[in-house]
Amino acid sequence: MKVHFDIECTPEEARTFLGLPDLKPVHDIYVDRMQALIRDGLTGADFERVMKSWSPLLGGGLEMWANAMQQMTGGSSPSSSSGKD
Repeated sequence: MKVHFDIECTPEEARTFLGLPDLKPVHDIYVDRMQALIRDGLTGADFERVMKSWSPLLGGGLEMWANAMQQMTGGSSPSSSSGKD
């Protein structure tokens, strides 16, 4: 037996119903900071800091992610390979 429900609600109503947090205040702070960076000028150090905060894959995170994937799949680490193709 299949049952289908069509529920019409706003994203805010869905979040409230499911008990999810309202992240609008956090989003507003984030947008304000990004606008300030753009307005005040972005230096190279600022850009690097922003990119590191946006992506955990930068600054050593990629190696950590690769090691975790290798452990899950039972593969060997890239540093232990012989380098032969």
